[in-house]
Amino acid sequence: MDYKKILYVTVAAITVFVLSGCSDFNKVLKSTDIDFKYKRAVEYYEDGDCIRALALLEELIGLTRGTQRSEDVYYYYSKSQFCIKDYYLANYYFKSFSKTFSNSPRAQECLFLAALCSYELSPEYSLDQLDTQNAKDEFQLFLDKYPTSPLRDSANHMMERLDKKLEIKAFEIAKLYHQTERYKAAVFALNQMLKDFPGTRFREEILFLIVESNFKYAEASIEAKKLERYRTTMESYITFVSAFPASNFLDRAEAYYKRSTKQVEKLSS
Repeated sequence: MDYKKILYVTVAAITVFVLSGCSDFNKVLKSTDIDFKYKRAVEYYEDGDCIRALALLEELIGLTRGTQRSEDVYYYYSKSQFCIKDYYLANYYFKSFSKTFSNSPRAQECLFLAALCSYELSPEYSLDQLDTQNAKDEFQLFLDKYPTSPLRDSANHMMERLDKKLEIKAFEIAKLYHQTERYKAAVFALNQMLKDFPGTRFREEILFLIVESNFKYAEASIEAKKLERYRTTMESYITFVSAFPASNFLDRAEAYYKRSTKQVEKLSS
């Protein structure tokens, strides 16, 4: 992403907006007093007028670079981006703050807020989950760096919600392979899901779908491969029934097992 280009466009739009505002803001904008501008920018931010805050803070970033005021300006600039819900830019600036001012007491908060931006960008499970995975990775980075942070419970809670979304997405993809008769891919995806989400709430159905996929894959195989694949079906049935002996899928799974047994006996004779 070209952040500089986005920044210039954003600042231009902000300037047009704020210049049409009250004369008080125009006076602040034209002022050459850095401390006064900073004070008013913070006031605008705290009042929820983040567009005007951004216009002032954008100018102050350049004017205060290398000074003691730089950290404060960068912090409120990042927070103002978050305030207007520009989560991509806010994420960028929060991460930049945590690196540039790594010894600041605010670095921990900013790293958490960077992850929160990705969390806010995470879409419905039916869509691409890149931002969801990014958010999860960023929360993990935060927890690794600040394991005793008072924000750790919030981070863990959000990671659990992100995991649930990724879990549903993975399950839907695996089921799609099964529904479109791509049984080999279905078995791989279902087994991978058990590795990635060992405590998944879909475990029962996953184990059944592995049995069904293995059986249908065996049926569609060439003669030379059928014996091996029917045996695999029988093994997956044993795994399934051991885990869920009273499953609602038991009758169907048992039917696949019995048919596989007959085929193994026939092909082995």
